[in-house]
Amino acid sequence: MLFRSAAGAQIVADAAKVWAGADMIVKVKEPVECEYRYFRKGMLLYTYLHLAADEPLTRALLDAEVTAVAYETIVGRTGGLPCLAPMSEIAGRMAVQEGAKYLEKTYGGRGVLLAGVPGVEKGSVVILGGGNVGANACKIAVGMGANVTVLDVNLERLAYLDDIFDKRITTLYSTRDNVKRAVAGADLVIGCVLLPGRAAPKLLLKEDLALMKPGAVIVDVAVDQGGCVETTHATTHDDPIFVVDGIVHYCVANMPGAVARTSTLALNNATLPYGLKLAAKGVAACREDGGLLSGLNCCQGKCTFPGVAEALGLAYTDPEKLI
Repeated sequence: MLFRSAAGAQIVADAAKVWAGADMIVKVKEPVECEYRYFRKGMLLYTYLHLAADEPLTRALLDAEVTAVAYETIVGRTGGLPCLAPMSEIAGRMAVQEGAKYLEKTYGGRGVLLAGVPGVEKGSVVILGGGNVGANACKIAVGMGANVTVLDVNLERLAYLDDIFDKRITTLYSTRDNVKRAVAGADLVIGCVLLPGRAAPKLLLKEDLALMKPGAVIVDVAVDQGGCVETTHATTHDDPIFVVDGIVHYCVANMPGAVARTSTLALNNATLPYGLKLAAKGVAACREDGGLLSGLNCCQGKCTFPGVAEALGLAYTDPEKLI
């Protein structure tokens, strides 16, 4: 079935026809396995990819010689990751919201209200990573009235967070001992670690779960990059949680999908300018925009992002040599 809009767009109900008839495919999430058969040489794919944690997808893209530009590794004019930022903000804010829900006894949690009430201790939230996700999680947790601890290896970032939250949080330098000590007292642990384009380091190990309170909750926002918790595996909105050693894990790989309207508008605001450049000039647009060049993960059957090559043991090719 084929529809036409007043703006000249076409809506095609057959996925195979969409892939076959398009020179450039724009998605929100990475292609799923059933879509790999649609890949073809020279196709331009523009979406979130998270390849460092997905070897089958990476090899499928390389084998088909797809040109793949990843939202999450595009660098802005003043630094930062502009296409990742809106989803990081949403996921960070949702992490506390979802964690608070699954702390309810109904879902197997400890039965703790993060805000507490007069005469009763507040809940304790530990945030691993003080970047964009962590700062947004901190904002909501502090707003709820929880006791909040943030761990990071960047002292300047910790000083910044301490300042903007007016000393209402505890900041700790992230060492193995500090992580173990912090999570032992936590009701909710939020994993927010990001190494752009690379696999997330495992900061919380399976053995550490024994230190935690029974019914405590872990929300691993880093799940797209493999997770920063050793016991993490990706879940879905239909079946979002699992329990390991008495600890509830929420590891949904597409958290912003639950607030689809907000997420769609925020993502379009960030990705559309780069998408229009790619649509107009193809991969050549990367020659004119160094930040867009950073988004190029695969080109002409070569891996062109160092973090992906390192994580998967692939040869790295400088993208400037290919375009």
